[in-house]
Amino acid sequence: MTDSQNYKQRKKEIIITGFGGQGIILAGIILGKAAAIGEHMESTLVQSYGPESRGGSCNAQVVISDEIIHYPYVNQPDILVCMSQSGYDKLIKQMKQRGTLIIDKDLVRPSPGLKDDLFSIPATRMAEELGRVMIANIVMLGFFTAVTDVISMNSIQKAIVESVPKGTEELNSNAFKKGHDYGLATLKGRQKKATGQAGAIS
Repeated sequence: MTDSQNYKQRKKEIIITGFGGQGIILAGIILGKAAAIGEHMESTLVQSYGPESRGGSCNAQVVISDEIIHYPYVNQPDILVCMSQSGYDKLIKQMKQRGTLIIDKDLVRPSPGLKDDLFSIPATRMAEELGRVMIANIVMLGFFTAVTDVISMNSIQKAIVESVPKGTEELNSNAFKKGHDYGLATLKGRQKKATGQAGAIS
């Protein structure tokens, strides 16, 4: 079985939301390209902008499936990625039950009670530490790849290198790796906590 086949899901509906200037649409393009080219799956992208292109709200709706996609719009995302509070406030009620919520922890304050399906990363802060706030979207994609089983690491890394401006490939690859490492550490921490809780119960 190939690496791509291991990651095949019947269908995943994803919304990435934030504000103009964060590279939200580019993140959606990279995700769709990774699915279509790297995983040989069907993918669609619908982009939505607020009244202003920079600073206004925007989101990328991505559908990934191993079957033909008949409807490209996402009404109830399986995975909701939020890089702004306004995007979170607008879309959180649409997320499917037992869906996965991923947030930039410095920019989004989630409602109380969202724990099991919540993953958070200081993506913008980490991008600033790498020297360019504009790569927060790539940090987020690295984290997304680590904590979900939607796309393989190889496919999305290739899509990033092919999609970012020439001369920034290494910077963006480092941003992806930083987000991915943070995601793996998050999963490891959860596993440890779950094992500890199971031990305490027994």
